[in-house]
Amino acid sequence: MSAKGPFHLVTVNTAPERAKRLIGRVAEALKDQYTIIHVDNCESKHIVLEWDNNRLTIAEIDEVEAKVKQHNPEVLFSASMWSAEEAQQIHAIARSVRPDIKLHAIPEGLQVERGPDAIVEYLCEKVPVLLDS
Repeated sequence: MSAKGPFHLVTVNTAPERAKRLIGRVAEALKDQYTIIHVDNCESKHIVLEWDNNRLTIAEIDEVEAKVKQHNPEVLFSASMWSAEEAQQIHAIARSVRPDIKLHAIPEGLQVERGPDAIVEYLCEKVPVLLDS
């Protein structure tokens, strides 16, 4: 039986290199079942200060919306540094762009408490259920 997919994945993680590395390990572990392509990472919302007409303004630029529009991924994961509320906001933004996107929030604190191997193990358990849903 051939692998299902490809599934294009965007991650939301303030440590983009770590996200790339960990998702690479998950994709490798599940490659016989699924083709998972990590297309991009975003660090969620950034506050940008703009100077215009002698006035300082604050603008929020939402990377999640822009990157979901750009890549149209089938899947988005929010990392464990986000609270449940922040993950809900991230997922709502992604779903506003692509209503059928598959979403998963890695439990808050998992990376800090148990390390990167625990993240890979956790995702290898959860990803098949998500992708088959």
